Formats: sequence, C-alpha cells, structure tokens
Amino acid sequence: MTGHVLIAGASGVIGQAACAEFASRGWRVTALSRRRPAVSAAFTHLAVDLTDPAACVAALATVGPVTHVVYAALYEEPDLVAGWRSQAQMRTNLAMLRNLLEPLLERGDRPHVSLFQGTKAYGVHIRPFPVPARERWPRHDHANFYWLQEDFIRDKSAEHRLTFTIFRPQVVFGEAVGVAMNIVPVIGAWAVMRAAEGLPFGFPGGPPYILEAVDARLIARALVWAASSERARGETFNITNGDVFVWHNVWPVIAESLGGANAPPERVVLAKDMPARADLWRKLAGRFRLAEPALDALIGHSHHYADFTFATHARKDPAPAIVSTIKLRQAGFCDCVDTEDMFRAHIAALQDANILPASEVVARIAAAGSNQETNA
Repeated sequence: MTGHVLIAGASGVIGQAACAEFASRGWRVTALSRRRPAVSAAFTHLAVDLTDPAACVAALATVGPVTHVVYAALYEEPDLVAGWRSQAQMRTNLAMLRNLLEPLLERGDRPHVSLFQGTKAYGVHIRPFPVPARERWPRHDHANFYWLQEDFIRDKSAEHRLTFTIFRPQVVFGEAVGVAMNIVPVIGAWAVMRAAEGLPFGFPGGPPYILEAVDARLIARALVWAASSERARGETFNITNGDVFVWHNVWPVIAESLGGANAPPERVVLAKDMPARADLWRKLAGRFRLAEPALDALIGHSHHYADFTFATHARKDPAPAIVSTIKLRQAGFCDCVDTEDMFRAHIAALQDANILPASEVVARIAAAGSNQETNA
C-alpha cells in the first residue's frame, strides 16, 4: 500500500526517520516543519508554523488529498523537564494538532492519523511505575498534553470516522539535530569537547538503572505497518527496540564509536556544562569544518533531556523504566533492533554527515589534549 502521507514535525527525530522511510517505499510525502528534514529521498517540504492557524490553512490549501497523517510535531518549553507540567505547553500542543487536522477534515480528507505519546503517559516523570507498563492500564492521573490530543482525536474519529493509531515509544534515538529530545548529538558533541580539553569521557549521569531504547528508524517502520494494518486501528502500542540496557554498560560502545577512551563515571550536569562551552564547539567546528558550528542549533533542548534520562540528579538508584511490547507484537509488528548496534549506526551517520568528526579525529584530539594536560 502507498498513499499521500503528511508528516508534521518532519525535522524532528521521529519525523525525519518517518519521512525517509515512507519516501523510500514509494509514498508521496509532504513534510511539514520549520526546517527542511535532512533526508535524501524525494519529498515535498512546507515550512509551516503549526501554532499559526492561518498559516496552516494557507499551506494545506496547496496540498492535494491526504490519506495518512504522521503527527510527530512537538512544542517544548526552554526548561524542558519543568515544562512537562506547564499548562501553556499542554494547550500549545493541543492547538498545533487542531490547527493541522481541522483544515483537512473541513475539506473532506479522512486520513489515518498516527499520534505519539511516551512513557510520561505512565507518569515516569512523576513517580516510578510498576514494571512492565501496559497499554490497558487506566490513564495515569496527571495533566498531560497526551490526554488532550488523544481526546481530540477520539472526538474527531467519532465525528468524521477517522482511524488512528497511538504509539508510546521509550527513549527515542535518531539522527536529527537541533531538536528537543535526541541524545545522540549531545553525547557526540560532549565527547569531542571533552577530548579537546584533555578530559576523560566517562558516563556523566547518575546511578545505573534498567532502561529501554527505541530507534527512530524502527518507529518509522512501525508507522508504515500501521498505515495499512487493520489491527492497528484505534489502538495504542508501546514500542521499544526489544532489548534493555544500562547506560554504564553501553557507554564503552558509545565511546569506541566516537573515538574517545571510556573512563569511570563522572557526574556532570550537561544542561549547565555544555552551554558554557559553546565557544569551544564553534572553534572545533571551524577547525574540522563541521556542518553545524552553533552548539544550540546542534543539540536543541536535548541536553536537558540527557540529564533526565541519565538520572543525573538522582540521589538514589532510580527504579527501572520498562514497558511491555507484547501488544504490538501480537498485533503483527515484530521488528526489533539491537541497542548497541543502534548507537553505532546513529553515531556513524552523524559522522558521515560531517556533523560529528570521525572517530579517529576525536582520538587524535584526545591524545593532543592529554599531552597538553601532562605538559602543564
């Protein structure tokens, strides 16, 4: 099956992967985002501010009939984690979805909508949840834009006979830069700057705990599956790579891929440490002719997300954050990804795109920085 898929938030970590996957499978793809996605396959890009209703109406008037919508757009406040409880953040995310979908419905389109939530649906940002979290549980009793968007979609589904699928990914990793929640560019940039300063590249977070990851490319394949599967209609699915990991245990793989020498853990608050080194990154980017010299444009808000996911501020061992993916597999989507291979692949992709320097370059930087430290 192919059709015309409209991907909102197409420059984000999920949206960019979805754009590449649908386009590679012969779909007509219209990508909506302020920045053009870094995708080589054929697609149409519309630069649209989803918070502007009039802009959405004008942009969508230029687009032909839409059979599917992947809604991966997201508004986050500058203080990412604190913003998760902000009523303004919740209202904005609901308005963005409404601004996109209502013009399509008013003109008669009835697309299948794929929408995203996450483990905040289980209150991971509030308190530990029982392991594993299951989709059939009652809603976690806290305010969240997930519930506002879901209620909106369910109301529109009843009114217009829309179909929809809701995905709840675990921590998502991909190749998009300058976004709210993609830790790969954060880790990469931090590794390069630590090497340049002759500092060790140890895990910067808190105590170990068991976690799950999900590759953005795996989510993209699940979106293609949901586009045509009757068993995905009206359902909510957790999605993960299929294995588990502990940051401390996967860190040597990350260090090797980046060209840094793994070192013992050293707790560092990246949301404070990295902005203070913006000038250093600019110098390194110029020296090695990297594609993005502005650190904030490279990492977006994701250094805040890294501190949260690394449990940097934890005073005791965090509870495991595990979700069940049985429902998705029983529905027919059984794909999986090795998490160590995922880190290798995404780091290599950023190196190939000249966003991060090659691992051998980082190794040379580290050696030079270490010699400077020794000579000092």
